[in-house]
Amino acid sequence: MDDEVGGRAGGALVSVDHIDGDALRLRLSGRWTLGTRPPVAADVLAQAWEPSDRRVAVEGDRRLQWDSGLLIFLREVISDAERRHMPIEFVGLPDGATHLLSLARARPEQTASRNGAKGTCLLDRIGSRAIGAAQSAVDVLAFVGDASVAVVRLATGRARVRRSDLLVVMQDVGAHALPIVSLIAFLVGTILAYVGAVQLRAFGAQIYVADLVSVATTREMGAMMTAVVMAGRTGAAFAAQLGTMRVSEEIDALTTLGISPMEFLVVPRIVALAVMMPLLCLYADLLGMLGGAAVGTALLHLGGLEYYQHSVHAITLDDFTAGLIKAAVFGVLVAVAGCLRGMQSGRTSAAVGRAATSAVVTAIVLIIVSDAVMTVLFDLLNL
Repeated sequence: MDDEVGGRAGGALVSVDHIDGDALRLRLSGRWTLGTRPPVAADVLAQAWEPSDRRVAVEGDRRLQWDSGLLIFLREVISDAERRHMPIEFVGLPDGATHLLSLARARPEQTASRNGAKGTCLLDRIGSRAIGAAQSAVDVLAFVGDASVAVVRLATGRARVRRSDLLVVMQDVGAHALPIVSLIAFLVGTILAYVGAVQLRAFGAQIYVADLVSVATTREMGAMMTAVVMAGRTGAAFAAQLGTMRVSEEIDALTTLGISPMEFLVVPRIVALAVMMPLLCLYADLLGMLGGAAVGTALLHLGGLEYYQHSVHAITLDDFTAGLIKAAVFGVLVAVAGCLRGMQSGRTSAAVGRAATSAVVTAIVLIIVSDAVMTVLFDLLNL
C-alpha cells in the first residue's frame, strides 16, 4: 500500500506506506529546501501513524535536493519517534544530511545540568564552601610550614639560596620602592596634620598637631601605609612572577633538577621584605612627619623649631619599636601572601591575573588583622 501524505509542497514529496506489518516507511523525493516550504512533519505523521507501527524507516531518493529544510523535517520525525519509543532508520539519504543528523543527535542541549545547578540546595552549597575553605586552610598551613622549614635551613646555612638573587630582590623591594613610598607617606602626613588642625584649631591647640602626626606616623601609619603600598606593588609582583614561572613550567623544571622551589624562589622574597620593610618604615616615618610639618608651618603658621621640639618630645623609643616590629611582620605577611598565591596559580594567563589580585587582597586583609592583634598586645605589654 502506497499513500501520498502531505502531497507536494513546492516540490517536496512524501510517500507513506507500511511494510512488514509493523513499520512505517516515509519515502522522500523532490526538492527539500526552505524556499519550497517542505511539509510539516507533525501533519504528515498524524495521518500516517497506525496502532501496529513499531518502527520507522525513512528513505531518500538519489536525486533528492536538500538544505536545512530537510533537516528540520527529519528532526521533527526523530522527535516524534522518540516520544513513541520507536527506533528509526535512514536509507538512501544524502551523506551530508546523515552526518549532520548524527551530530545533532550526539550533542543534545544541556538543560538537565543547568536545572540541576539551579536546584542545588542551600546545605549543599554551604557544605561545598566549607570543604573548600578547609582545604584552602590546609594548603596555607602546609605552605607556611614549608616556608618556615626553609627559613630555618637558611639560618643554619643549609638552604640552597643564591646571594645574588637575594640582593636583587632586596634592591627591587627596597630602593626601587622609594618613590611611591615617599609620595604616599608625605601625603598621609599632610592629611593627618590637616585633619588634626581642623579639630584642634577650635580649642587654640594647633601646636599639638605635631604630637598627633608624630605619634600616629611612627606607631601606626608609617608601617601601615608602607605595607599597603608594598602589598599592591610587591605582593602582586611576586604572585605574577611565580605564576608565570608555573605557566612556563620553570618551577617543574627546578623540582626535576632536585632544587627546592621553596628555598630557591620563596625564601629570598620573604627574607628581602622582612629586612627591607623596617627600613622603608623608618623612611616613611620621616616623610610623614615632614608632610605634617609642611601643613603646620604653612597653614597653622607654627615655627619650624617649635614644631620640631614638640615632635621630638612627643615620640618615644617604644613608638619606634612598635612601628618597626609591625613593619617586619607586615613584610613577612606580604611576601607569604604573594608567594602563596603565585605557587597556587593555574597554568593560564587568566589564572596568573587572578593570583595577583588574590595576593593583594590576602595581604591587605592579613595586614589589617595582624595590626589589630599587635596593637592589643602592645597595649597589654605597655609597649
